Amino acid sequence: MASLKRLFDFPYYQLEKYNLTDALVTKYDGVWKSTSTKEYIEQFNKISRGLLRLGVKPNDKVAIISTNNRTEWNIMDIGIMQLGAQDVPVYPTISEEDYAYVLNHSESKFCFVSDKEVYDKVMAIKGEVESLIEVYTFDQIEGAKNWTEVLDLGADESNQSEVLSIMNEVTENDLATLIYTSGTTGRPKGVMLSHKNIASNAINSSARLPLDKGNAKALSFLPVCHVYERMLQYMYQFNGVSIYFAESIETISDNLKEVKPEVMSAVPRLLEKVYDKIIAKGADLTGVKKKLFFWAVELGLKYEPYEGNGWWYETRLKLARKLIFSKWQEALGGNLQVIASGSAALQPRLARVFNAAGMGVMEGYGLTETSPVVSVNDMRDGGFKIGTVGRPIADTEVKIAEDGEILVKGPQVMMGYYKDKEKTDEVLKDGYFHTGDIGEIDKDGFLKITDRKKEMFKTSGGKYIAPQIIENVMKQSRFIEQIMVVGEGQKMPAALIQLNKEFVTEWAERKDLNLGESLSEMIKHQELIDRVQEEIDFYNQKFGNWEKIKKFELTPDEWTVENEHLTPTMKLKRKVIKQKYMDLYNKIYSN
Repeated sequence: MASLKRLFDFPYYQLEKYNLTDALVTKYDGVWKSTSTKEYIEQFNKISRGLLRLGVKPNDKVAIISTNNRTEWNIMDIGIMQLGAQDVPVYPTISEEDYAYVLNHSESKFCFVSDKEVYDKVMAIKGEVESLIEVYTFDQIEGAKNWTEVLDLGADESNQSEVLSIMNEVTENDLATLIYTSGTTGRPKGVMLSHKNIASNAINSSARLPLDKGNAKALSFLPVCHVYERMLQYMYQFNGVSIYFAESIETISDNLKEVKPEVMSAVPRLLEKVYDKIIAKGADLTGVKKKLFFWAVELGLKYEPYEGNGWWYETRLKLARKLIFSKWQEALGGNLQVIASGSAALQPRLARVFNAAGMGVMEGYGLTETSPVVSVNDMRDGGFKIGTVGRPIADTEVKIAEDGEILVKGPQVMMGYYKDKEKTDEVLKDGYFHTGDIGEIDKDGFLKITDRKKEMFKTSGGKYIAPQIIENVMKQSRFIEQIMVVGEGQKMPAALIQLNKEFVTEWAERKDLNLGESLSEMIKHQELIDRVQEEIDFYNQKFGNWEKIKKFELTPDEWTVENEHLTPTMKLKRKVIKQKYMDLYNKIYSN
């Protein structure tokens, strides 16, 4: 049996154990194209040989920037790492300035990009990056070098023995990849992850994957330049799961119906959107159908795992699954058994309703610096508790510091930040990684995240406010797309809110109100402001007097990754948002 210590061992292990005909599947020009395990290995060996002929040596850096997940990414990934070199995955939508920073800081020698848009961005700054020798593209682009040139260069097998001898020198403790965190503040930091960091995480996390090994499909669409989706892809390879790459975030619902996967990963924002769409469809129903639909939803929102609500509830749930929830399942392909949710806090109501509907949303927790999984829920053997991020995975020790900070020790903890000893020493102390998150461990060993240490703030009255908790509750309102709680050093908490334009438009039609087309027009209407106030008043009831949102302002535009409101994983860039809406902030606190 192939030993599994380095990331490039995974495909060889898959060949030996499962030998899939559809290891990696990408859609080109409307047609799904499968790459078998055997072809996958042949291709990445060609890349290794080609890169060797281009002069790539151990510890050289090669950047990969792709707008979507695709087979070429995985082939490049393994082909680079086999040479003891490291790949530097870069998030496609960051600014040209950040491209230049990452490529310079990592001293990347080559860069492989997916499409014309990314190619143009890289070429615009290529002159600023001394180390960069050449840029190759996956799509055919006029005037650009194509990645097939590297494959062709590696077609001659005469230097394969050299590739093998370099591979044999690579150990599990060697650096495998540099992942630059998108960070909510400042310059991206290069997280150094070893083969052992990610390989151990893939193997230990797979114990929580309740799937039929060698006979399941995954739909992959979260960006593979993030360690979460990337680690999952090694985990899928380890378990003989065929990986289908969604075309884009917009085509997810179509791709789910085409692929009918058993597993996928998601971020809470996506699950919120899926849920809102389902509820909107239910709202369009009439008569008995509508009553039945909302009866099932109400039932689902009370769901407790392991028949925690007793037999009478379970009897009604069976009926709800048959009449209503089966249709939800169909809309997501019909076979989904597990949805791994990570990257931000999941609202408990979503965990309840999706699990009631028979789609196991299992929330986990981790960071780039922990490769990423620290803990994750598992439906089996009592391993699932709503409102928690599960129990720590094998070989992982989690303890809570005196100030509530979550500390982690285990094989998944990073080597450090690239070229930044000072920042490394700030977070790696006494063998523990200091996460910057606040949490607690309950009597059954489940971890609960309560907030980001850096995001908690005090009002001028000395009361602590945990913004994420308030934001998550408020986001249950269908009027609210995004919300940021503010008020550090002020007398009371307040909020900046971006409306859910789609829902507000529907609401206005029902009320015969003409609010205009854009958010900037909508937010001027008093009827709408009053209606949002009602929502805030309703959800405020869940909080102590010092935590209640006393005032709010509606923002005139949408919060997006492109406009720098959000990180690529959809987390709020709090400083940036506050800065952008300083006039609204001042308006809140000026009287």
